[in-house]
This record gives sequence, C-alpha cells and structure tokens, in this order.
Amino acid sequence: MQHPVHALIAARQSVTRYEPGQALDDASIVELVRLATLAPSAYNFQNWHFIAVRTPAAKARLQAAAYGQPQVGDAAVTFIISGLLAAHEGLPRALRPAVGIVGDAVFQSWLAAATAAHAHDPRLQRDEAIRSASLAAMTLMLAAQGMGLASGAMGGFDAQAVAREFGLDARTLPVMLVTVGRARADNWPQKPRLPVSEVLVFA
Repeated sequence: MQHPVHALIAARQSVTRYEPGQALDDASIVELVRLATLAPSAYNFQNWHFIAVRTPAAKARLQAAAYGQPQVGDAAVTFIISGLLAAHEGLPRALRPAVGIVGDAVFQSWLAAATAAHAHDPRLQRDEAIRSASLAAMTLMLAAQGMGLASGAMGGFDAQAVAREFGLDARTLPVMLVTVGRARADNWPQKPRLPVSEVLVFA
C-alpha cells in the first residue's frame, strides 16, 4: 500500500496560475512555516528566514522585483525564503534547546566544528544558506500540498531588489520565492521526469 506521503509527493505539481482574490489566514501561514522549519539543516543551524507577502501593496513590490510574473500578484501568498549567512554565530541559540537530546559534549563539539568550518569561509556560508533555504522551501511546498493548496517555486527574481524592498540585511540571502494559493483549472499537469535509470547509480 502506498504511504500517504508518497501519494502527496506524486500528486504535487508546479503551479503558475492561481485563482485571484483568494486569501490565506494567519493560522495557515504560520502552520506552513512551522512545518517548513522541520526541514533539516547542518548542525541544526536553522538558518532560514521567511517573509509572507500577501497584501496588495507588498505583492506589487515583489511582483516588480520578480520581473512582473503574474503568479506573485494572483497567489494568496508568496513566501520569500532566505538563507542566513554566518549561521555559526547563531548556532548556540539554535542548538541549545537540543542539549537534552545530543548532550553537552556534542553541543560544544558542534559549536567548535561549525565555527572552525564557517567563520572564515564565505563560500561555505553561502552554500549552506542556499541548502537550508531550499530544503525549507521544498518542505513548505509539500506542507501546502498536504493542506490542499497549490504551490510553485520561483528563481526568477532580482535578489537585490527583493532585499531592498523588504529590508533584508547583508546576511540574509533571498534564495527562492514560493507562491501558494488555489490553482486555476488551466495549469499544466505535472511534467514527465527522466527515468530513474538515467539519474541513479548504485555504488
């Protein structure tokens, strides 16, 4: 028997056409982000940041930064999902609640290892920010699917314009936009994927 999660993944499609005028209540938005933050991150960095863009004025600003793509204006909400640079600096606060699980020795060793690896490596910081934000974005899209909502990931936007319009500091890297709402009937169906035999190697 297929697990419900497998069915949810198989049914998800990327949506660009939304029923305009739909709204998503605060509780649903909070729940989507709560579920997104259950995504994994290195050292449990949790180095992600979410902006839920839903008012007409904010949508207009984001749509301009996304080259006018209409789904930003039509979706109930578009999430700006960012990764945080210098994540090692926030690790003590992020990881401390897990000391009862991992133990103090692991806590201290992870702090030391993360600082040693990340403190002087801007490229690694950026890579980690993109990894964490991407994992959170996919988790949010699956959460939306589970709530009966449609979603679409967008990489087509001016990151500098997004940062400027929404007050993101230099350590907050806009990685992805995720639109969420009620899909129109005229979206494309899920597009075929390459055969697993072409993308999988056993070693």
